[in-house]
Amino acid sequence: MEKVVLLANERTIGTKGKLTDLRKNDRVPGVFYRRHEEPIVFDVTQKAIKPLVFTSNTHLISLEIDGREAQDCVIKDIQFDPVTDKVTHFDLYGLTKGEKIQLQVPVQLLGSAAGIKDGGILQHPLHKVEIECLPKDIPQHLEVNISNLKIGDAIHAGDLSYENIAILNAADAVIVQVVPPKVEIATGEEEEAKEAAEPEVIGKGKPEEED
Repeated sequence: MEKVVLLANERTIGTKGKLTDLRKNDRVPGVFYRRHEEPIVFDVTQKAIKPLVFTSNTHLISLEIDGREAQDCVIKDIQFDPVTDKVTHFDLYGLTKGEKIQLQVPVQLLGSAAGIKDGGILQHPLHKVEIECLPKDIPQHLEVNISNLKIGDAIHAGDLSYENIAILNAADAVIVQVVPPKVEIATGEEEEAKEAAEPEVIGKGKPEEED
């Protein structure tokens, strides 16, 4: 996997006001942590973190903080501004050789589902899956071939199998499926169905005059 260098400035744990000032200057606070080590707080530019977040691949990151040895790590958690979608905070987890790590990786669909030609609709509810593996086995993404999917077929997390990688999602979690097309009722048929459903009203006509 290609390694991406992320340049950062070390910072001290500050107040909410200081974090707000950082973000106003287009910088993003982050935390690097690893088992049995003290966390390191830092900040990076919005421009530097953006391509590592809005991507279809997992990235191996080399974090370079002033005066410290570069650390290999992966993104473990990201927080976004609900209005602007800018990254407001993120966590990096340090990799240790020979120690397994749990993380989410994107799913990349291969091929075109056979059921689509028959009018089926492709649904892809799970774009990332949770995995566990050694650092050397971290994939950029997991490929899932959907060519044989017919209408009514689905691929579940339990169907996935990759060498040296364990899938942690529930076995029945749907990754991708082809569902039947929606049946649309023609306008005229809708009116007929509506009229048929309306109860007949009796006794509300004009009353007969007495002699």
